Amino acid sequence: MPELIAPTVRLHTAWREAHAEWDPGAHEDGFGLRPSDDTASPAGFAAWVARLAAESEPHDGATACAYRWIVEDDRVLGGIALRFGPDDVVRRIGHIGYGIRPSARRRGLATWALGRMLAEARSAGLDRLLVVCAADNLPSARTVERHDGVLEEVRNTEFGPARRYAIVL
Repeated sequence: MPELIAPTVRLHTAWREAHAEWDPGAHEDGFGLRPSDDTASPAGFAAWVARLAAESEPHDGATACAYRWIVEDDRVLGGIALRFGPDDVVRRIGHIGYGIRPSARRRGLATWALGRMLAEARSAGLDRLLVVCAADNLPSARTVERHDGVLEEVRNTEFGPARRYAIVL
């Protein structure tokens, strides 16, 4: 049975295995990974996990972000992030981002994890969320629609055309 957990250094090897499944340079939404992050070394990985934990607390008007890993039997299957804040980051990329490692797709994990994060958003007092996905990512679009996401528009972005959905909690 999968679970959502906060990022942890305990799963360094498992996370590296998941990361290796994505093509080099491919975006892995939900993990908060930046090109400058060193996730190969134990020290770099620990620094990255510490940054993710620090970003979960709002400070100085910046967007806070609750990161969760989708884990089953100590295997990292994906990541999902819930962003809080009124700034342009949320308006640009949405409240929620997620990614499932290629070998774990088509199991309903994204739908399951999104449902869990919607409950977390509701508990945090959010009542309306923006969820954005690539216009050609039909599996992600279906995931959002399964949670009553309503397509508001398709907009050109710096990453290409994107679907913008509203989910009312």
